[in-house]
Amino acid sequence: MSQQYPGDGNAGSAGSTATIATPAGADTTTQRYEEARAAASRAMSTITIPEPPGAGPAEPEVAPELLSYRGFKFGAAFFGWLIAISMSVLLLAAVSAAALGTAEVLDYTTSDAKAQPGAASITAAAVSIFMLMIAFYTGGYVAGRLARFDGGRQGFGVWMIALVVGLLVGGGGWVLDNQYDLVGRINWPDVALSDNTLLLGSIAATAALLLLTLLMAILGGKNGRRYHDRIDELIS
Repeated sequence: MSQQYPGDGNAGSAGSTATIATPAGADTTTQRYEEARAAASRAMSTITIPEPPGAGPAEPEVAPELLSYRGFKFGAAFFGWLIAISMSVLLLAAVSAAALGTAEVLDYTTSDAKAQPGAASITAAAVSIFMLMIAFYTGGYVAGRLARFDGGRQGFGVWMIALVVGLLVGGGGWVLDNQYDLVGRINWPDVALSDNTLLLGSIAATAALLLLTLLMAILGGKNGRRYHDRIDELIS
């Protein structure tokens, strides 16, 4: 390849030109390099990275002025705890009434329960735990709806408030029992189970109650937050 440039006028003619020869391969290499760069740029702009299996959709972006409302909210958790306690009382009362009515219809007496103490105890514990699970799910859901953000934390807060209040009430009862022997005055039913069986059953029931109510409270809080997420999607 050659390129021509105007002469300097000293070669005897004003229109004389100078010719500079350029190797043809250099221009071809440059053109191919530019074409390769353009093709690579187009390829990179069209590449999509697939999400890994099991990865859920990304959470919607939150405006910076709303970030201060994130985190644990004691007010939401407290009212959720009140709902959980109220639901516990109502559900357990309803189940107790239903159990008494069923016992009357089927003529199931106290002597029949004493004849099968293990089955009666397991049934009573299972039904009570199930009712408390529903109650804590409801309390967590209410807390998640009230707080809008971080529903799982609000549900955990409901469970923690219930645990702290339970420990305080238990500690107060223990102090009063040491002074006035309140437990000794209760006419406990005569259950034909050994002390070791009762102890192991109580430990297992308590562990199951704590774990399952915790999971249900967190799940309820997360589902309570989803209500606001759906509204945000409709608004946006």
